[in-house]
Amino acid sequence: MIIKYFIIGLIIICSILLSKNKILTSTLAGLFICLQVGFTYYVVTHRGQTDAIYFTFDELGLIFLGILCILSITSYYTSLIYLKFEPVENYNIYYLGFLGLILSITGVYLSNNITLTWIFMEATTLSVAALIYHNRTIFTLEATWKYIFICSTGIALAYLGILFLSMAEKGFAANGMSYQNLALAAKVGNPLYLKLAFIFILVGYSAKMEIFPLYTIGIDANYVAPAPASAFISTALVNAGFLSIFRVYKALTGTMVGHWLGHVLLITGLFSLLVAAVYMQRVKNFKRLLAYSTVEVMGIATIGLGLGGSGCYAAILLVILHSFVKSSMFYQFGQAHKILKTYKIFKTGGYMRLYPAGAMVLLIGLIILIGVPPSGLFIPELIIFRTAFATNQWIIFVIVSLLICFIIYGMSSKILQLVFSPVEREIDTQAKINPLQTLSQFIMLGFAMYMCFSQPEFLKDLILKASTILP
Repeated sequence: MIIKYFIIGLIIICSILLSKNKILTSTLAGLFICLQVGFTYYVVTHRGQTDAIYFTFDELGLIFLGILCILSITSYYTSLIYLKFEPVENYNIYYLGFLGLILSITGVYLSNNITLTWIFMEATTLSVAALIYHNRTIFTLEATWKYIFICSTGIALAYLGILFLSMAEKGFAANGMSYQNLALAAKVGNPLYLKLAFIFILVGYSAKMEIFPLYTIGIDANYVAPAPASAFISTALVNAGFLSIFRVYKALTGTMVGHWLGHVLLITGLFSLLVAAVYMQRVKNFKRLLAYSTVEVMGIATIGLGLGGSGCYAAILLVILHSFVKSSMFYQFGQAHKILKTYKIFKTGGYMRLYPAGAMVLLIGLIILIGVPPSGLFIPELIIFRTAFATNQWIIFVIVSLLICFIIYGMSSKILQLVFSPVEREIDTQAKINPLQTLSQFIMLGFAMYMCFSQPEFLKDLILKASTILP
């Protein structure tokens, strides 16, 4: 079935290349979204099965595929509005990149083979490049080449990591490059090669997960891409990076280097938080602000993985909730740009008066992102802090707490300025947003708030099974 999905998806994408009008392109894109919904339903109803040898519908893939399906629908709807006045050439290329990215991310989520994951991850680079270059300016061209170069470098580093894994235990490569075989072979593998492999894979995929050290390219991508694409890059693609690192960590955690891997993740998470805390004070653009917020949240998730135990459960839950909140915020900043005509922080203000519904989205999103109840993010962050206490990681607790205080200040001061401060320049008050266009944002934020009080049993079951063998 998954081969049919890829074939039909590629046919639709190729058809868009031949399209000469926007109505046909949007119709074909809508058909692809229907294909994505149908395939997601198939995966849900065939949970645990392996398809075409190299794809397994496991719990973690199912979780993120469901999120991808929802984000595909909302991003498609938001893109239709955002691109309404774009020329047909830009329109077609945007949807080529967007649909190609969905197809590639789906492959990353469901692949049970480390080499195949690497191939699909490289495919995401090409798709995102098309989205980054959408506006056809010198700045987007520069950002596009930077993205291709740095991500390709990261992918090359990840490939070196895969080579070190095959060197650590020759039986791994001989019996197939699946994560299951990796977990078995790594138990008797060379510790030095295992450590080098994990370092290279972590650094390589950090460009996709938007954590230290290759986080910078994600900041630039979110800055120049259209708002609906930024929402997708900062959530669905970041989740692909998280899942790729998680699968390798899960396979290696039962080995003699498992404890060392946890320390590496803790250090990586702390550096990611430090970067976010510093640059949030200096950032002058709202899309960059949200991009650094992604670095912060994924840094906390990395710390959760490094702590192990219930911290792993919390990390997965944190990434899930972040997907809904961050996409809503990016969608809303796209709407704010329509009214304010800028993303620059010092040129904005008075948004509560100009568009109250949008201002409420930003305020609710702010509360959720900083983890204040009734934020759903409060629960996984609390679990991570409790895990730090339980494992006597007092230094981690103190450093994370201090950095989060700086992050809360940096984000709150800038969003509150947008919502409440007086406007210091003339605004086109004729620009209007239909509140119905904001409805999906309220729904996703509402779900993130609901998760503060209750988590559905099926979701808890999926997360627990996904992290069942972690220490």
